[in-house]
Amino acid sequence: MATALADSFESFEPATHGSLKVDGLTHRLGEVEVLRDVGFGVEPGEVHALVGPSGCGKSTTLRLVAGLETVQAGHIEICGRPVAGAGRHVPAERRRVGLMFQDYALFPHLTVRRNVAFGLGRLPRRERDAQVDAWLARVGLPAHGERYPHQLSGGEQQRVALARALAPGPCLMLLDEAFSNLDTHLREDLRTLVLELLRETGTPTVLVTHDADEAIRVADRMHVMHAGRLVQSGTPAEIYARPSDLFVCSFFGQASRFKGWAVGGRVSTPLGTVARPDLPDGTAVDVVVRPDAARLVPAGGDARATVRAFRDLGPACVAELELADGWRISAHLPPGTAPLPGEEVALAVDRDHIFVFESA
Repeated sequence: MATALADSFESFEPATHGSLKVDGLTHRLGEVEVLRDVGFGVEPGEVHALVGPSGCGKSTTLRLVAGLETVQAGHIEICGRPVAGAGRHVPAERRRVGLMFQDYALFPHLTVRRNVAFGLGRLPRRERDAQVDAWLARVGLPAHGERYPHQLSGGEQQRVALARALAPGPCLMLLDEAFSNLDTHLREDLRTLVLELLRETGTPTVLVTHDADEAIRVADRMHVMHAGRLVQSGTPAEIYARPSDLFVCSFFGQASRFKGWAVGGRVSTPLGTVARPDLPDGTAVDVVVRPDAARLVPAGGDARATVRAFRDLGPACVAELELADGWRISAHLPPGTAPLPGEEVALAVDRDHIFVFESA
């Protein structure tokens, strides 16, 4: 059955309408459960990000989708065809999946041209050469065809890896921390190029990253993973605005955290009370105050604070503020703002950036 199904993949046309469906993936390494009931779907042309800390299971999920490991429980469909689950395993090379890794994974003994041509072996030579030329031009390396990987910079190697992955017309693209080895400028440029090409071809894409900012910049939808489970899915804006728990909220960068209790359906926070009528009196809670929760105003405001420290980071300025009750929070300030340590300031409060979670 698996062989017959695998053979059917050879007749697939180059994909502009690929898709992915993952359902109920559970996976163990020895006695350790690394995935539990992971499921999500990617439609044609969408970019999804699997995000979370190291060891949360996101790369294992990608390897199972790619066919680099065998599914133990659950199933996977690519382009509407089952490729894994219930005793079925279509080999990785027949899943029509493009792969990009952080270590580039180029063949060191092959020239750039031969690396890009690797997945085009069934084409006539003239057509294959034309495809290679077209892809090298598209990734900005038209004159690099006879070089070897060791003669290229990291950014150039990753561009070759991109051309090699896209040249065969994959049904699905998988990016595993593909930009993490590059410096900030190269990462931004290459990420823009990759997303531009993927959206041009309509190739559905799954990006694995531990960088929340990267996921927010590139993904149509995010899937936040923690300890082998998918804890929240949605658009980046939805997850940022309505995190499901303390872990998801904390994943989005710097924030101030406090302990508290529910009393009379309300929770006291450094910047005022938050209504939580669902929590019984005495319930222990974690309060998260993002730096965007407070901004400086000329006078009046909702609260007052004393500046304890200030850092001018160019486009982003951050102040450490002490409130009247001794609580300290961080606040983002507009460029050009330079309060002095010890100065008393007035604050306007945005409660959309204050979150209360029941303590585990």
